[in-house]
Amino acid sequence: MNRNLAKGLQVAWGLPEFRGGLRHLIDLDEVSVLLATLAVPDHDREVERGLLRLLRSGLDAVEIRAAVLLLLERDDVRRPLVAAVQPLMDRPGQAAAIASAAEDPAVRREVRAVLDSARVRELIWQAIDNQVSHDRLGLIRRAALLFVRHSSVRRLAWALRRHGVLRALRQRP
Repeated sequence: MNRNLAKGLQVAWGLPEFRGGLRHLIDLDEVSVLLATLAVPDHDREVERGLLRLLRSGLDAVEIRAAVLLLLERDDVRRPLVAAVQPLMDRPGQAAAIASAAEDPAVRREVRAVLDSARVRELIWQAIDNQVSHDRLGLIRRAALLFVRHSSVRRLAWALRRHGVLRALRQRP
């Protein structure tokens, strides 16, 4: 898992509004420990898999997925989160592209559409499992299936492309 992603999740977790919105749904202490462990460069792969399992179960639970998406819709949660994550990124262009995309209601709408589909979520988790297992061919196959079979994924990719996110992700630090 990308260390910057873990740090970004840790920042989100530090926002009182974000934690307060999820407090009644999940064990906050378990998530805090996992995020702190992942933020260090030499973390155990089992911890990484544990967080991925936790994220997967969270996104599969309708209540948690809805709560996270609603929190990210709120300007008072999303803007401080984006502002706090930007200094952690080693590429300013990437930070600016992600901030621009986060402010676009069309991108947020497409993220919601992607995450609301159980089939899409399953393919995304299979792709993540392929990436963690260093199965490049499996990852490519899953990504192709996502784009070919699911128009919501294509719309999200197009929206992210408009903001320069895809180009910024391809650039090397």
